[in-house]
Amino acid sequence: MNSCIAPSVLAADLARLSEQVEQVVRGGADWIHVDVMDGHFTPTITFGSPLIRALRRITDLPLDVHLMVEQPERYIEEFAAAGAGIFTLHPEATIHLQRHLAAIRNRGMLAGVAMNPGTPLGLLEEVVDDVDLVLVMTVNPGYGGQGYLPASTDKIRRIRALLDARGSRARLEVDGGITRATIRTAWEAGADTFVAGTAVFGAQDPAQAVRELKTECTSEA
Repeated sequence: MNSCIAPSVLAADLARLSEQVEQVVRGGADWIHVDVMDGHFTPTITFGSPLIRALRRITDLPLDVHLMVEQPERYIEEFAAAGAGIFTLHPEATIHLQRHLAAIRNRGMLAGVAMNPGTPLGLLEEVVDDVDLVLVMTVNPGYGGQGYLPASTDKIRRIRALLDARGSRARLEVDGGITRATIRTAWEAGADTFVAGTAVFGAQDPAQAVRELKTECTSEA
């Protein structure tokens, strides 16, 4: 499976959003990642469907929406209508997880499950056949610019083994502290999709930053 880079607009300059999205597209970005936080599941508040609609007008790339909110199922219809392509939720934030994953797929989006550093794999094992993406949080969610937690690498390996054992084609995404110094570690552990915010939009040349991240996800690196 080819590697996928999903720059996170959490770190973008919103006053220059169109320009910055164009830069990462030029650099070869595959998805655009949108972090949605509600101030309850996480300590901060970020974006909602208006930003998704704005991004949909700017780019044709898939919009990878990560909901760090309580009762994320309330937003399935709204975000699908706004143009989200991937809808990822946290199992701790909802009940009837399998039902909501099915509803996400029924609205034409890819269904994702996010695993915090403290989330046990057992919560994923029961729904692994219902997901198109597993997002491993390599930091505790809530703030951009955090450092990669080393214990995350083993978790990535264990989830990759689970997906392979079940014959799953779900993408294995990582988010948190992804830089040129950490992305290869996550890639070698089995991840194939990488969210990077500060490492991309905080760079002098976001397009080149995307290219450099991609070079780390090959056997020749």
